[in-house]
Amino acid sequence: MEERRKTQRHRTLKAGTINFNRAGGVDCRVRNLSPAGACLEVASQIGIPDEFVLVVEHDHVKAPCHVIWRTATRLGVAFNA
Repeated sequence: MEERRKTQRHRTLKAGTINFNRAGGVDCRVRNLSPAGACLEVASQIGIPDEFVLVVEHDHVKAPCHVIWRTATRLGVAFNA
C-alpha cells in the first residue's frame, strides 16, 4: 500500500473527545498522531460530522479538523490550518 501522508504519524494510545456541539462530545482513542492529522478509534461513527474539534486533554490539544476517511470504528482526520 502506498503511503500518502505528508508527515509521518507516531503511534499512540491516548484518550480524546470529538466535540461538535455545546452539549458534549464523543469519546475516542487517538491511535496515531502527527502535526497534520490523526487516526481516531470510536465505538461507532454514527452521528459524527465531517468537521469537529478534537480535544486531547493529556496533551492540552484542541484542534479543529475534518474527516479524510472512515471505517466502522475508525476515522482518519486532517487538522485544519
